[in-house]
Amino acid sequence: MEILIVTGLSGAGKSQAIHFIEDMDYYCIDNMPPALIRDFVNLAAQDKMSIQKAAFVVDIRGGEFFGDLKTVLEEMRNSGTKYQLLFLEASDDVLIRRYKETRRSHPLSKSGSVREGIEAERKRLEAIRKEATYIIDTSNMKAARLNLELRAVLLGEESKENFTITIESFGYKHGMPPEADWVFDMRFIPNPYYLASMKKLTGNSKKVRDYVMKFPESQAFVTQVHGLINELIPHYIREGKYHLVLAFGCTGGHHRSVTMANKFAEIFKEEGKRVVLIHRNLAVKK
Repeated sequence: MEILIVTGLSGAGKSQAIHFIEDMDYYCIDNMPPALIRDFVNLAAQDKMSIQKAAFVVDIRGGEFFGDLKTVLEEMRNSGTKYQLLFLEASDDVLIRRYKETRRSHPLSKSGSVREGIEAERKRLEAIRKEATYIIDTSNMKAARLNLELRAVLLGEESKENFTITIESFGYKHGMPPEADWVFDMRFIPNPYYLASMKKLTGNSKKVRDYVMKFPESQAFVTQVHGLINELIPHYIREGKYHLVLAFGCTGGHHRSVTMANKFAEIFKEEGKRVVLIHRNLAVKK
């Protein structure tokens, strides 16, 4: 029996995903307590149920039961039970907008702040995300695009068009992004912050961008890293990974990191790749 476990951030599109997965002839169960997955699989193995493909949605709605998921996955691996783990996520801004549109509260928000709930959920899901077979970022996806991505995952229709690159700028003094696959330190570039004319500007400013990119080491970095990423993307796809998170950091997350994040987003978009751009610390005081 093919087993698919669907999890991820609240508001990232799990409900939409499970509807499509059901149309792909999967027997689907929403909000499944992880411990019951084993019982279901054992029951199906005894030929009491004629089910060839099963999908289970497991998320924080399960409360304390959700904590069992990591243990259940380990037990399934140890017993030789094969499964795939699909993790859906989206950027904070997109998730907040979706919550505002539906006027729902986040299940982990104690104070009523959606952002607080999202932050708590990301931390809680961090270990599970690392075990995912597939990660899909739905930030810029409409339902039709998500369905195409799911079809590629479920049917093995591998394509560069299904690959998403999330590019994030951040400041080291505010902490490194735990979701990043690759982290690049931009502090080797002279800092515009120490020039009075650019101190209060950001990497979104042409003046700052021109300053950061005028150095030979900046140009060399872009050329070499861009070539390396493009070379490795087909290998990520071959291994079933359709999403890559690149993080560019500097001291405060306002000048050099923002410039580089914008530069790489621009390059990849021109090549026709799907890109999600996030400037994590621009709203934080310098």
